[in-house]
Amino acid sequence: MHNIWMRLKDDFQLSIITLVGFCSLIGITPYAVYRLLEGSLMVGVVDSLMVGSTVLAVLYAWKTGNTLRPGQFLAAVYSVGTFLVAVKLGVNGLFWFYTLILFNFFVVPPLQSAVATFGSLLAICVYGYLNPGVVFESHYQMVSFFVTCVIASFFASVFAYRGRRQRVQLSELATLDPLTRVGNRRAMDAELKIALGEHRRYGTRYGMLVLDLDLFKEVNDNHGHKAGDRVLVDFVRILQESCRQSDRLFRMGGEEFVLLLPKLTHAGLEKTASHIRTNVAELLKGPGGQVTVSIGGCMLDQHPSVDVWMHEADLCLYQAKDSGRNRFVISAQATAGEKLATQPAVVSADQG
Repeated sequence: MHNIWMRLKDDFQLSIITLVGFCSLIGITPYAVYRLLEGSLMVGVVDSLMVGSTVLAVLYAWKTGNTLRPGQFLAAVYSVGTFLVAVKLGVNGLFWFYTLILFNFFVVPPLQSAVATFGSLLAICVYGYLNPGVVFESHYQMVSFFVTCVIASFFASVFAYRGRRQRVQLSELATLDPLTRVGNRRAMDAELKIALGEHRRYGTRYGMLVLDLDLFKEVNDNHGHKAGDRVLVDFVRILQESCRQSDRLFRMGGEEFVLLLPKLTHAGLEKTASHIRTNVAELLKGPGGQVTVSIGGCMLDQHPSVDVWMHEADLCLYQAKDSGRNRFVISAQATAGEKLATQPAVVSADQG
């Protein structure tokens, strides 16, 4: 039960689709039963199909985690169903359009929700115009209905858009470093756990580099924090240009960063560390001149936990610092069946 609550809490779209499913069961099912018993076969069948489609869509969303396709599916089903109900019941069926508007704009992307909503709205107005007295009592009533639906759609779209933007901004605040726009510590912890899980399940190889700018405190002390911030932003830019698109960079705090590298060999990790160290030494300039980086790293291999993996990378970083900075140290590779190396191996030479 706790896991269900956490998923609903963390996934807004899933919570909306689940809420719609619950409301459909509670709200539409009695209508479906009543219409079938009353003899309104078409409306009863339409209501039943809407309830059944909603249940299937909710189950699909929970099983796959994909909420976009179920939302699109339900938008199409509800739009067609609302049109058919309005055709059969006349004015009494038109009230469902306002529920349709809210659902479409809060669950489906803006353009798709507008197409689904206005498509069904125009369809019922055209049908009402061609069949006077069947849906609307007068053209004035039809125009009034159309105008109120358009106004309701406008407000729903504005609130839905603002809600989406705010959720994106909150997500960025929770997972991105505001200065460098790379992942923060929280995002890093989540990604490292995922990497450990993929390694255990599928054998995917991962490497980790811990990077720390040398003597960065002197930049802040001598030239101010704004100058230090510019160095950090330039440092991130150089790192991103030096890495693959699949590599993930995180800011641990201050001038320390972690680079997660999937599908990489031990030799590839050494090559990447050497490439980064060289590029930073050549390209990163601070107010006082050249800025260098020290790097420690190791492969995930047979580490039992993320903490042990990171601890070994940190030990390599400390050795790089103690060896004179502007160096990289990669832990010795452990072959299959061997114990992990207890002593990091220096594989770089100071060229700065």
